[in-house]
Amino acid sequence: MQFVSKSEPKMWGSAIIGFGDLHYKYASGREADWFKVGFSPHKQQISLYILGAVKNEEMLVKLGKYKTGKGCLYIKKLSDINDKILKQLIKYSCDNAEKILNAK
Repeated sequence: MQFVSKSEPKMWGSAIIGFGDLHYKYASGREADWFKVGFSPHKQQISLYILGAVKNEEMLVKLGKYKTGKGCLYIKKLSDINDKILKQLIKYSCDNAEKILNAK
């Protein structure tokens, strides 16, 4: 994530590591700060925060074993997924993060 995003890791709260700062504004006028990509390691799984990934079915069918949440992917271990596809999803998120968030 650091290599693809070209950003240093930053803690967001106590459990999320994010890469690339992003400030966005909803149509309602609400503003927020977030990151372009990130992850959170947990005992049972790793949560991957990759903007737009859960809607990118073309890449997800090639990714491997994962589950989806509202806005993130859950994997049990990195060896369960195709690292080349993961890098493509991370790049897509970094390149399109502002457009993805502003579409919400």
